[in-house]
Amino acid sequence: MKPIGLGIIGAGRIGTLRARLAARHAGVRFIAVSDSDPANAARTAGLCGAALHGVDNDAIIDHPDVDAVIVSTPEGEHVAPVLRAIAAGKSVLVEKPVALTLADADRVVAAAERAGVDLRVGYSRRYKDRYLIAREQIRQGRIGKILGATARVYNSRAQALAMMGRNPHATPVVDALTYYVDLVGWFLDGEPLREVYARGQKGVLAAAGHRADDVDFALLTYERGTVANLTVSYALPSMYPALGHAARVELIGDQGVMILDDDHTDQLMYSEKGMPHVYLPDHTVNMVFLQSGTPGDWALGEFWGPIANETRAWIDSLVMGAPCVLPDARTARATLEATLAIEASVASGAAIHLPAAA
Repeated sequence: MKPIGLGIIGAGRIGTLRARLAARHAGVRFIAVSDSDPANAARTAGLCGAALHGVDNDAIIDHPDVDAVIVSTPEGEHVAPVLRAIAAGKSVLVEKPVALTLADADRVVAAAERAGVDLRVGYSRRYKDRYLIAREQIRQGRIGKILGATARVYNSRAQALAMMGRNPHATPVVDALTYYVDLVGWFLDGEPLREVYARGQKGVLAAAGHRADDVDFALLTYERGTVANLTVSYALPSMYPALGHAARVELIGDQGVMILDDDHTDQLMYSEKGMPHVYLPDHTVNMVFLQSGTPGDWALGEFWGPIANETRAWIDSLVMGAPCVLPDARTARATLEATLAIEASVASGAAIHLPAAA
């Protein structure tokens, strides 16, 4: 066991959550926190017992007691701290997507591979129990060769508007459907994607001043002929009972089928007091699908769910050499290329062939 020091870059909701989880890990001996808002940095440092906090990302990354870095900044601000951590030779966990443009993703991939740095991207769906178990069944060959897949994810317009308010380029396709592009790619053992054909429809999100569609449908064709149908809509009513993703994934193999219902409609609560939203301050829902919060849930003083599993597994990989199934930079770059191709196909009305340079 090799205890490590962690630098937390970005002290928002997820950065703070990861800092608190790290503070409870026996392999973490030191935590330092940075955020552009000094109050946020101080608050998170207090919650996780950080030895140091401030507003200078580079100072935290370069600190001699920091061995690894978690980058939890807004989507459009990932690249600079990631490149700084790579230059310092420190392992990195960065929230998805790895970047918002292929040019920036290429910079990250090249830097990580040149420096030999272990960089992982936080696609936390891989650490949700039902998807881990599904991956094991595929690994054991129980449904045979996967012929086709379908996945759809719904969410409320309240979360879409907050997400794009932070960064207008963080559309539901790039910021949310990306999880399921990654998941299908993982289930297919990285089979290369060769064609994307997509259609979308605008409505309430465009009326609010954003370029994003209310709903997008995409047909993905992979190198060995596997096809996948992916759908995203982040335009459901603001008070829709899900506190995050309402999802469903289906896999059709030549020797079996898997149907993974991730809507949480079987766990319904109505509360006069209301339930807080995991991502949206001052937003409460009276009727809620329990366990629908994407990161997970607090219960009896502990946090349970995908973000907790993912954070602990990543730290375990650094401290003890345990396996970590999070994608590396090159895999995350391929996922970004797929989501950008979906948006390009919607915009052009034509199929997009990958890789883009081919």
